[in-house]
Amino acid sequence: MKNALTNKRIQSIDTFRGITILVMIFVNDVAGVAGIPSWMKHMPADADAMTFVDIVFPAFLFIVGMSIPFGINNRLARGDSFIKLQGHILWRTLGLLVLGVFMVNGESGYNEKAMGMSGAVWSLLFYLCVILVWNVYFFRNKFWAYLLRTIGAIGLIFLAWVYRSEDGTQGLAPQWWGILGLIGWAYLFSCIIYQAASGRIIFITIAIAFCVAWYAASRADVMKDMALWQWMAKRAGHASHTCLVLCGMVLSLIFFDKTINKNLLTRFAYAALFALCLMMAGYMLRPYYTISKIYATPTWSLYSAAICCILYSILYWFTDILNFNKWTRFFNPAATNPLLVYILPAIIMYFQIWLGLYFIPAEFYQGIAGIAWSLCFSLLIMVLAMGLNKLKIRLQL
Repeated sequence: MKNALTNKRIQSIDTFRGITILVMIFVNDVAGVAGIPSWMKHMPADADAMTFVDIVFPAFLFIVGMSIPFGINNRLARGDSFIKLQGHILWRTLGLLVLGVFMVNGESGYNEKAMGMSGAVWSLLFYLCVILVWNVYFFRNKFWAYLLRTIGAIGLIFLAWVYRSEDGTQGLAPQWWGILGLIGWAYLFSCIIYQAASGRIIFITIAIAFCVAWYAASRADVMKDMALWQWMAKRAGHASHTCLVLCGMVLSLIFFDKTINKNLLTRFAYAALFALCLMMAGYMLRPYYTISKIYATPTWSLYSAAICCILYSILYWFTDILNFNKWTRFFNPAATNPLLVYILPAIIMYFQIWLGLYFIPAEFYQGIAGIAWSLCFSLLIMVLAMGLNKLKIRLQL
């Protein structure tokens, strides 16, 4: 065991995850609405600014970090060997990378004629295979679960085989890893760091500083002539994403590792101090690196992590300390089944494209009506997730 953590689910972490996914669905949908305020959009790469939209992805990375200590310690408590634990981490990472690559290639750049099917059908078959492979089955006879997973895996291999790029020659390629792929890399690096640090906050904090230093070195002019520089520069974004995951890990240990300090007020003081340090670090780096989600700058990651620390601390106080948590039940389906909720909007979109039927009037793609629809759509996805959970459709990497 790395830390003295409870094996029970933490309501505030689940709620934070559920709220983040709800906002993620909203901002993804509202991005296609014309005439919305700039504060509801991603900031341009060179704007040196950020909106709440630019904090959604960091918030999810932050939550991944908060969950890692619980996940690893729970598996160790169940008796997982070192090899078995690493196998689980690698399998989860591989799943996220595969999903990310498929989703990115399904968005554009394909040749429908060479594939023998439309892009919408290819994507719908992909999501069907995802559900078959990663669904949690409750059959008494495990044969049926193995059979369905095998069918899904064969389906993924087939879809990768038939895929062709626009020129009809190239198959699947990681144009970029996609959101899930980026989460996968950050998860893998953070799991390695957590185990190497034996769950000690001081070493994890040093790793956060190392991630910032990695980004800084990859942007230093004096290193541009070095062979190592290009390799580091291509992974600078991974360093910033890993930084966010590690920050979530530190906050989780501050609040829930019983060996650190049992005094509640002291824990909140540590959390506030940690958020302040992150904010100050971001402020000091601001003259050298602009705030940019697109470039994954350290200022963006540090400011985002500080905001997440503050938001989570408030949420933890109300839900877990004051027990004001009845309202959080609405977010439970998304919190416990995040992958399914994440892919549902895409499934609905590709169904519309495939059928050639668009259920939303054109008026709902602009202005206040568009914003209102995006909010309603996000809530409908959450309700749909509740129904699918009752049907025992639950995806788990």
